[in-house]
Amino acid sequence: MVDHRRGEVVCKNCGLIQEDVLFDFGPEWRAFDEEQMNKRSRTGGPLRFAKQNIGLTTEIDRYDRDIKGSAVPSERKAQLYRLRKWQRRSRMGTSVDRNLSIALPELDRMCAHLNVAQNIKEECARWYRKCVNKGIVRGRSIESVIAAIIYLVSRQHQLPKTLRELEEVSGVKRKDIGRSYRTICRRLGLRMPVVTAADYVPRLASELGVSGKTEAKAIEMLERARRKGIISGKVPISIAAAAIYLAGRMIDDKQTETIVGFSEVPESAIRNRYDELIREFRRRDLLKKHPIPQLS
Repeated sequence: MVDHRRGEVVCKNCGLIQEDVLFDFGPEWRAFDEEQMNKRSRTGGPLRFAKQNIGLTTEIDRYDRDIKGSAVPSERKAQLYRLRKWQRRSRMGTSVDRNLSIALPELDRMCAHLNVAQNIKEECARWYRKCVNKGIVRGRSIESVIAAIIYLVSRQHQLPKTLRELEEVSGVKRKDIGRSYRTICRRLGLRMPVVTAADYVPRLASELGVSGKTEAKAIEMLERARRKGIISGKVPISIAAAAIYLAGRMIDDKQTETIVGFSEVPESAIRNRYDELIREFRRRDLLKKHPIPQLS
């Protein structure tokens, strides 16, 4: 047990003082509410790879005021002007800095359009910095490399994005995105993550607005179909959409009464995959207890 008031480590069973000198590595001030804590803390923001200077930067403002808010003398204004100029130049001193000044805002734009989470965006920025330092970006368009990294990281987190989405957002052909993706995996020694149909279920279920019970049933069915080898060789996102509609009809979910095509999956593909799943499940006697109506 640690006695913070005396700075001692005491055994709870026998009372033996094991350590009588402890160092307090906390702040020297006390705070009694969140407002006082925010006011008295002297640390900066967290490190962010999505910012050009990783969040460690100092800004020289343009107001020409000192720490007290008073106007600086006229002879100091020329010095502040030179400091601002050299600060701007130091940020673009190398080719890596100039590349990041273009790439990171583009990454921010793509992630905002694709609704990518903050932690995934930070990891994408970290991988892009590694690609720049390895010279992988040289000779390739920045947009194709960023799209390939988003494609890679989102698959690693089991929240995959399709090449069609990335092509629309980046304005780069999917062939170029795939080429950059394979180059990144080869040069960095990465194993290409395999995307499964179950990875697309939460996203499509949220877009359709089905219940959590339907979503869980669709994932269960896809896992059973994967073990039986039913869905091998099929497009994962179309199989996921068909499994959601099949699970909704088994559970009688009102949101799946009429088929609706998703932005990435046309209605005809869902119908074909739906019929194939029912045919394979019935052939293997996996749907004995569930009469499945036809898609309307």
